[in-house]
Amino acid sequence: MSVPWQRLLYGGDYNPEQWPRPVWDEDMRLFDLARINTATIGVFAWSRLQPAEDQWDFSFMDDLMELLEQHGIQVCLGTATAAVPPWMAQRYPDVLRVDFHGRQRKYGMRHNFCPNSPSYRKFSTAMAGEMAKRYGDHPHLVLWHVNNEYGGSCYCPRCEAAFREWLQDRYGSLERLNEVWNTSFWSHVFYDWSEIVAPNLLSEHGNPHNPDQTAFQGLSLDYQRFMSDSLLACYLRERDVVKHHTPDVPVTTNFMEVFKPLNYFHWAPHLDIVSWDSYPRADTDPADTAFCHDLMRGLKDGQSFLLLEQTPSQTNWQRYNALKPPGGMALQSFQAVAHGSDSAMFFQLRRSRAGCEKFHGAVIDHVGHEHTRVFKECSELGHQLESLGDSLLESTVPSQAAVLFDWENWWALDFASGPSEDIDYPAEVRKYHRGFYENNIPVDVTGLDGDWSQYKVIAAPLLYMVTEENAAKINAFVEDGGLFIATFLSGVVDENDRVTLDGYPGPLRELLGIWVEELNVLLHRQTVSLTFSEPSGPLQGTHRGHIVYERVHTKTAVAQAFYDNGMFAGTPAVTKNSFGKGTAWYAAASMDPLFAVQWAAAAAQSAGLQALGEKQPGVELTVRQKEDENYLFVMNHNGHPVELPLEACWQRDLLTGSNVCGCIRLLPRQTAILAK
Repeated sequence: MSVPWQRLLYGGDYNPEQWPRPVWDEDMRLFDLARINTATIGVFAWSRLQPAEDQWDFSFMDDLMELLEQHGIQVCLGTATAAVPPWMAQRYPDVLRVDFHGRQRKYGMRHNFCPNSPSYRKFSTAMAGEMAKRYGDHPHLVLWHVNNEYGGSCYCPRCEAAFREWLQDRYGSLERLNEVWNTSFWSHVFYDWSEIVAPNLLSEHGNPHNPDQTAFQGLSLDYQRFMSDSLLACYLRERDVVKHHTPDVPVTTNFMEVFKPLNYFHWAPHLDIVSWDSYPRADTDPADTAFCHDLMRGLKDGQSFLLLEQTPSQTNWQRYNALKPPGGMALQSFQAVAHGSDSAMFFQLRRSRAGCEKFHGAVIDHVGHEHTRVFKECSELGHQLESLGDSLLESTVPSQAAVLFDWENWWALDFASGPSEDIDYPAEVRKYHRGFYENNIPVDVTGLDGDWSQYKVIAAPLLYMVTEENAAKINAFVEDGGLFIATFLSGVVDENDRVTLDGYPGPLRELLGIWVEELNVLLHRQTVSLTFSEPSGPLQGTHRGHIVYERVHTKTAVAQAFYDNGMFAGTPAVTKNSFGKGTAWYAAASMDPLFAVQWAAAAAQSAGLQALGEKQPGVELTVRQKEDENYLFVMNHNGHPVELPLEACWQRDLLTGSNVCGCIRLLPRQTAILAK
């Protein structure tokens, strides 16, 4: 759906219920100085808006909505349901979660509700409905923010009963369930649905130091799916009620990076626009943040997204909560926009006086005025974003390369007992994403159900779980001329974590032209060496394999590199297979980062993909495209100035108004946006 705002959203979470009324007027003055145009309100206001089961009090929200309208500030309205009020927990204890240890929690914290609680679903839907009825016609309402950062799990009797119903819908019969879970193992055959219990430390998970360690992967995997679906059902109830009253106002809920408990690819179709909260550490590589932005864009097949939260200065909950250096906040904001965000929003606009977030940064600090470094930087960014107008709104980030990420594959790998505790699925995917990033090749993060029609190259690292349907889609991609890479431990199990018989890599054997006889595990920091037999192009030299390496036999594939040492010395380590009009590669170990960089360069060269420009350390290039306009973002992540040669066709810098011919010089942490 088209968005109701006319320029990039700039602002963030605003919680004036924590402050006396005179402070609000001063906030409006400061918002104008910083060119704040949007405030997210009401996210944690449930106990103020509904002080008792049969009482409503919207007086403070009425005043706030009127004040924001007077000052021309748009509203992203929270449904206020992210934390239940104390009265609800006291009168309706079914809203309280039971934790992984089997203990029912008392009232406290946030995200403190059971997603299958009848009371929570009743009251949260009513709360969202009251908000929508009261403010649905407000002229400055531009976005609904349902709940906040959904997450967590519950193991209460209601969830256990709902899980059994979910299983009946999924499998239809106990016979089928026993088959797919392979319950003959360890005498687990179920003869009545009531015999199935939630998998936690009291049942299938016996190691308090490793919650992922489970005796029955199929059961635990399904509970993970079920809990993601249960929380999604809560979101859908609120979304539906606000949509009933405001069908033309977009609805979102904020995601959190690569957040394991929820399958965001299953959630994204139910959001009008994806939004997320970005909190990189002081030592986070910009490539890792770029990966998260590309993932958020990929959740809806390239649609622009919203950066709904970031800190303007520092967090309060990381181990080391360092300040962002001068220019760092603006650079991270522009990086989000460069990768497809239509906003740069903060948590929060005024710093809390007390509570666990009192040391979390804000646009307005405890000192309460505009004469701070952080406020001045926020004001400068606000003016820059305002100057861009609507030029970037809903533009796309064109890409013909992608890396594949799959939540259920991640869950299955982590639930697997072996082969190595060092296997890290997100890290393997990030490695290949970084390969494209380092080569200035635009890259998406896509899912198994995504639209792949625009891609010429796809990397699918560590695709442990592959269904016949998945394999058919991958085969069709390569047959039609695509270039594909798979890695160690690919095609090992089906969607129920049952090993695919007849040899690894299961349904990908014909595509890859190999079969894997066995795998070996390398101890921490051990490596094996492998060398390309006939170096050509970017792929060449000697590389290192880590964590796991496999003994591979070629069928139709041609070996490109061989192990130099280790138990499998002399056998293929990297293979290449022609399949239809395309090519499929296989890397039989967790390869070093340089391999991913070289492979991305070789793949781009083979597929005719063009780099955006010359690569320099710490300099990032991306493009946004809108109709016939192209906008090149040049971002200097270094603490020193850089000079970068450019194609002559990139001319005007939208941020400075100056023309750029042939070369651009950037100050530390400076961004340029060049129009063609």
